[in-house]
Amino acid sequence: MNKQFSDAQMSPAPDEGRKFDLLETLSFTWRQWKLIGAITAISLLVGTVFLMREVPLYTATSQVLLERPRQRLPGGDTMLGETNLDAAMVQAQMAIIRSTVFLSRVVERERLAEVSSAPASVPQDDLPYLGPIIDAVKGYARSVIVYFRRPERSPSSPSATGLPVNEGAMPPEVRRAVGRLGGAMTVSLLPQQGYVLAIAVTDPDPIRAARLANAISDAYLVDKLDTKYEAARRASAWLSDRLLGLREQVRESEEAVAQFRATRGLVQAGNLSLTQQQLSDINTKLIEARADLAQKKTRVDLITSLEGRGNSLQNMPDFSNSGMLPTLRQQAANLSTQEADLLARYSANHPLVVNIQAQLRDLNRSIGNETKRLVASIRNEYDLAQARVASLEASLRKATGLVNNDDATGVQLRELERTAAVNKTLFEEFLKQTKITEEQSTFGAQDVRVITPASPPGAPSYPRKVQFVLLNLLIGLALGIAGAVAREMLSAGFMTPKQVEELLGLPVLASVSRLSARDRTVNGSAVPPHDFPKAKPLSRYGEAIRSLRSGIQMTDVDHRPRVIQVTSAVPGEGKTTIALSIAASAASAGMKVLLIDGDLRHPSASKVFNMHKDRGLVELLLGENATDEVIKYYEGGGYWALPAGGKTQNPTDLLGSGRMKTLVAAFREAYDLVIIDSPPVGPVSDPIIVSQLCDKIVFIVRWARTARELIKECVTQFSGHRKVAGIVFNMVNDKQAQKYGKYAYSYYYGSRYYKKYYRE
Repeated sequence: MNKQFSDAQMSPAPDEGRKFDLLETLSFTWRQWKLIGAITAISLLVGTVFLMREVPLYTATSQVLLERPRQRLPGGDTMLGETNLDAAMVQAQMAIIRSTVFLSRVVERERLAEVSSAPASVPQDDLPYLGPIIDAVKGYARSVIVYFRRPERSPSSPSATGLPVNEGAMPPEVRRAVGRLGGAMTVSLLPQQGYVLAIAVTDPDPIRAARLANAISDAYLVDKLDTKYEAARRASAWLSDRLLGLREQVRESEEAVAQFRATRGLVQAGNLSLTQQQLSDINTKLIEARADLAQKKTRVDLITSLEGRGNSLQNMPDFSNSGMLPTLRQQAANLSTQEADLLARYSANHPLVVNIQAQLRDLNRSIGNETKRLVASIRNEYDLAQARVASLEASLRKATGLVNNDDATGVQLRELERTAAVNKTLFEEFLKQTKITEEQSTFGAQDVRVITPASPPGAPSYPRKVQFVLLNLLIGLALGIAGAVAREMLSAGFMTPKQVEELLGLPVLASVSRLSARDRTVNGSAVPPHDFPKAKPLSRYGEAIRSLRSGIQMTDVDHRPRVIQVTSAVPGEGKTTIALSIAASAASAGMKVLLIDGDLRHPSASKVFNMHKDRGLVELLLGENATDEVIKYYEGGGYWALPAGGKTQNPTDLLGSGRMKTLVAAFREAYDLVIIDSPPVGPVSDPIIVSQLCDKIVFIVRWARTARELIKECVTQFSGHRKVAGIVFNMVNDKQAQKYGKYAYSYYYGSRYYKKYYRE
């Protein structure tokens, strides 16, 4: 298996089709439950403190039904009309209740201006130690509970209701009382209950809340009755004044008609003169004659049209049931049936067939003659109708000449009569409406009534403690989760192999747990971490190092890596310890191992060997010493070691020299495994030079500590990072690692397995 990575793998693959992962969600909750719980507890504390400070308010509601009058007074429609209960009308009624004029009446009746209706507040001295907290969270708490307060209401102002109000004429105490009452009252239309208005009043005193709600409902009923009575009274007074003038007009117009007739000597036949009656009769007859002529002309035109097109006249609607045609047609149909039967049995020359055909011809001639007779009859009727119309038109012209002499007189008479009739009709209508309106002024059907009076509430409507606590809990959880997500996003280091694969495109070769002094104790003494794989080969640490060696070998099974470079991004990652541990583990497996301290600036490995003052790699590269003079056997680990040697001013040049390449090539042949402990990539460029001489590079990353972008930048410096075998997580906190989803299982079950092994 040859596992190599291209530059394209350095960028994270697009997360296509990513689905919800329950395991990751549970792991996230496991990791951040303390932060989420702390923020939630703070939110609940803030809400509890606010609830302790708030004064409970009680809401009493009275329900008023708007309905049309169920009874109608005798005499027809009323002058005032009925209430049309549409949405606009209901909104208008609600605006009346909210109006300043209406509320001022309630204030005067209940004497609210004489006592303060302001809600009582909790004295600050009761909770002195909570004062600073209350001031800090006041705005937040009010924004949380605004949802549970009373519904939105339009301001009680003259501009909202359209009623002219002179607020300047109100005493200041009345104006303040009206403002308090309007602020404590809400008027709404109950859904799905028809036209029912809910009038609610909120107050710290439940009894007073019920009393004010009922007072507003009663005032609304009284206001409606007063309005109807006042309107009926004004209409009755206006109608009475108007009747006097109408009565005089009727009298004058009738006298004018009588005087005109007496002056002209007119004689009436009903409502018309004799000449006009005669002319009217002739006109009526002429209209009827012309209608009859038009009908007969239509029939004649149809006959002419059918004859012109060569169509048969027998199928005309008028001929279907006229005269002898139905009988003749029935006989022809019977003969045709008989002819068809005979032709089916005999030939066309048979005597019976010839006889039947002769009878058919006779019937057809008879049908034609009957049709011609009917056509002639229709045309004769048409001629007679024309003659009648001409006669009536002549009579009409003669009568019209007689009537023209009376036209001027008739026009004047009709005008006077119309005027008298209109005045009389108007007078009678006003007289009827006056009687009805007078009755309405003393009796009117009530179209508003209270169906549910308000009663003192048993529980406060604000604050709703259970709902508020639940909402506060949800907000606290939301803030806690948001804080936990932000904390996760701000975490700089790698925690899971998935993160490494998505960002770097590299595998995680091994995860090495942090070893405490207690964990490294063997036979009563603490063993250094780099010697622990040899002292405890079956320990978890030893297994991790063996897994690392196997991972390195599996990166290229066809060409087993012999020269391994161990490096990191920054100092303090534990790269030297890992390099020494790999060497000790490989030596325990019977391999001939050489560890080279390639960090010529800070030779940490040389100090572990206690060879930091001995000659080493620097002198070997300068040609001052031979190989067998500087390479020494390290008995603590069971492998050979090449220390860094003395100080040098040009470590990069020495590591990139031809002498270094020759030495590495010689070591490759002489040893089974060569491990080079190089400096970190971030501060210096020495590891880049050394990487050209190695088969594989092992990059050490401190778990959850080193910044991801820094690691990515350092790995990118290796050309194409084709030689990078993978990443090693070092100093892993097992307890924290257990909280990272699928990655947690190896730590959880691994730690239990090794604890059991050590106990046994």
